[in-house]
Amino acid sequence: MTSTTLIAGPWWPLLALATPLALAALAGLPRVRQHALLLLPLAPLPALPLAVVGTFADATTVPDLLLGVHLGLDDSARPFLLLTAWLWLMAGLYAATYLRNTRKPAVFTSFWCMTLAGNLGVFMAQDVATFYLAFATVSLAAYVLVVHDGTERALHAGRIYLILALLGEAALLGGLLMGAHAADSPRIIDVRAALGEAPSRHVIIALLVLGFGLKAGLMPLHIWLPLAHPAAPTPASAVLSGAIVKAGIFGLMAFLPGGAQAMDWGWLLLVAGLLSAYGGVLLGLTQSDVKAVLAYSTISQMGLVIALIGLSMTQAHTAPALTAAALASVHHGLAKGALFLAVGVALATTGRPRHWVLALTALAALSVAGLPLTGGAWAKAALKAPVDIEVVEWLLALSATGTALLLLRFWLLLRAKKAEHTGNQSGVPWGLLLPWITLLGSALLLPWVLVPYYTGMPSGYALAPGTLWSGVWPLLLAGALAAVALRRRMKPPTLPEGDLAHPLERAVLVVVRAVTVRAMAERPQHARRMRRWLEQATNWQAFERALSRWSVAGVVLLFVMLAVTVLTRVGSG
Repeated sequence: MTSTTLIAGPWWPLLALATPLALAALAGLPRVRQHALLLLPLAPLPALPLAVVGTFADATTVPDLLLGVHLGLDDSARPFLLLTAWLWLMAGLYAATYLRNTRKPAVFTSFWCMTLAGNLGVFMAQDVATFYLAFATVSLAAYVLVVHDGTERALHAGRIYLILALLGEAALLGGLLMGAHAADSPRIIDVRAALGEAPSRHVIIALLVLGFGLKAGLMPLHIWLPLAHPAAPTPASAVLSGAIVKAGIFGLMAFLPGGAQAMDWGWLLLVAGLLSAYGGVLLGLTQSDVKAVLAYSTISQMGLVIALIGLSMTQAHTAPALTAAALASVHHGLAKGALFLAVGVALATTGRPRHWVLALTALAALSVAGLPLTGGAWAKAALKAPVDIEVVEWLLALSATGTALLLLRFWLLLRAKKAEHTGNQSGVPWGLLLPWITLLGSALLLPWVLVPYYTGMPSGYALAPGTLWSGVWPLLLAGALAAVALRRRMKPPTLPEGDLAHPLERAVLVVVRAVTVRAMAERPQHARRMRRWLEQATNWQAFERALSRWSVAGVVLLFVMLAVTVLTRVGSG
C-alpha cells in the first residue's frame, strides 16, 4: 500500500477532523492547561498531507451521524484545504510564542482547535448537514478568539461579530434546508443542481448569499471584519482573514448555480463584488490602525473574488472562473496571513533587523497588488483570464492601484509604530520570525506551481511583455497618486473601525429606548421590573466575560451543536 493510497483512505479525513477536536479536549486537562499552546501546531498536521496528495470523492461515510456524514475532496476544494492546513500550521507555530504569556492558554487553544476543525470540515463536507455543522462551528468558536484579550475593544467587536454570525447562521440554515427540500437530497451537488430550476430559487439564493456573503465580508455585510481583526490576537487575525473568510467564498462557489435561471443573481454578485473591491479601498484609507487597514484590504480582495463568482454564474461553463476564484483566494490567504503576522514581527523587532522586516513586508504587500514575478502576479493573471467583458477587465486591472495605495498606507502606519524590545539579541524571537518567513515564501512561490497546474497557463506566461506591463502600470499609477498626495500633504478623512456599525448601533439604541419608554408609560406598575431587566440584558461585558470562560462557552457550543443536529433532522423530514 503506497502512502498516497493510505492518505486517501476512508479513515484519514476523519483523522484530519478528529485531531483538532481531540486536542481541544486535551487542552482542558489540568496537567496540560499551562502548556496548551504547544498543541496548536499539531492540530492541522493530518490535514496537510491530505490536501497535498489526497483527492477522493465521497470516500468517507458515517451513516448514523447527523443525516449521514459524507466527506470528500475534489480539485475545487483541495486548494482551499491546502491553504487552510498550511496557514493554521504557521499561525499555530507563531501563536505558541506570541501568546506565551496569555492569561488563558487552555481556553484559547481549545477554541482555536475547534475553529480549525470547522474550517477544515467546510471544505470536505459533501452533504448540507455536515457542511452546516462545520460552518457553524467556525462562526461560533471563532467568537472566543475575537474576545480573547478581554478588553472593551475586543468585547465590543465580539458583540457585533456574534450578532451578525447568528443572523448569518439563521439565514444559511434556512437556505440549506429549503435547498435540500427542493433537491429532495441532502447532498451538496444535488442541491446546487436543483437550485436553478427550484420554484423558490430566488429566496434560497438570497438566503445563501446573505449567510455566505456575511462570512466573506461582502458589503454591506462586512462590518464585523474591521472590528474583529484588530481586536483579536495577531495569529487569530491571520487565520480570520486568511482562512475563515474563505469558508464564505467556498460556500458561494459550492452552492450557487449557473445558467440562465441564475443569471440575474450572477450580475448582482458581479456588481456587489466590484463595489466591495473599491469600497474596501476607500474605507481602508480612512483608518489609522494597521490591522483595520488589512481588514478593509481583505474586504476589497474578497470583493474581486465574489465578482468573479458572479461572472461565472452568467457563463455557460462556470469551471474556469471558479478555478480562478479559488486560486486568487489561496494567494490572498497566504499573503494576507503573512501581512498580519508581520505586524507582530515588526513590533517585536528593533535595530537593523527591523529594516529587513519592513522590506519583506513591503514585498508581501506588493505581491497582493500583483507585482510582476511574485505569486500575486500569477493570481492576478488567473483572475483576469476568464473575464470576457472589457469594462470588467479594466475594473479588475485598476483595482490593483487601489490595493497598492491601501497597502502603502498599511506599510507607512506599520513603519511609524514604535517597536517593543524583546530582550532577544537579534531583536526578534525565532518563534515569530520562522513561521512568518515560511508563510511569506509560500505566498511568493506557491502560485507558480498551482496556477499553471490548474489553469494550463504556460510557465513563460509570467515573463511575457504584455503580462509584465499589465502588472506594472497599476503600481506606477498608485505611486504617482501617492507622490501627489504626499507632496500636497493630503490627508484622508477619519472614520471609525466598522464604519456602518456605529450608526447602526445608535439607531438600535434609539429604537430600544423609544419602545421601552412607551412600554413603561403604558404599564407604570412594571416600570421598575422592566428597568432592572434592561440593565441585566444590556450588561454585555458580564455576558461576554462569562462566555469566554471554557466551562460556560464549551457548554453553550455543545448545546448549539446539538440544536443544529436536531434542526437538520427535523428539516430533512
